[in-house]
Amino acid sequence: MSILIVTGIEGARNCAEVVAKHLGMDVESADGRKAALAALRQKEFAAVVIDDTIAECDPAAAEAIWERAGLAIPLQVNFALSGTARLIRDIRAALSRREREQTLARKAAAVAIESELKSTLAGLLLQSELALSGSEADSPLAERLRMVADLAGNLRRQLAAPAPSRGESTF
Repeated sequence: MSILIVTGIEGARNCAEVVAKHLGMDVESADGRKAALAALRQKEFAAVVIDDTIAECDPAAAEAIWERAGLAIPLQVNFALSGTARLIRDIRAALSRREREQTLARKAAAVAIESELKSTLAGLLLQSELALSGSEADSPLAERLRMVADLAGNLRRQLAAPAPSRGESTF
């Protein structure tokens, strides 16, 4: 992923090179709204850094850039007061925060899916057992219901078992 720096200050390209070197990422610079929007149309960015002066002098331009930025982390920095070291720290902190949030979101989604799957399997097991108790023991339907109940029971036990660590395989 890349970072887009939007500023009209002189030396923006040098600043972008220093940031790229320290973060190990591609960094592009745009000197205004038109250049920034063109860059955002061409590719996706991990972060978009807008100079405070652009955001305050032309709020509509800043808003258009934020809207077009997609999933990029928005950062507004006063380049007149901040040095390159602070800019690097701010970008690094924002990227780190984003990574933590994505990890937490993935974990929450996995827990929600597992919970939904467990309740669905419990319902399937209960329904198949109820249907099995009401059907003739030797009928083809009863045999199918036993298979469904066994499958649901096996899946439920596998979901209840502790998950293997990343390096282990379940097969």
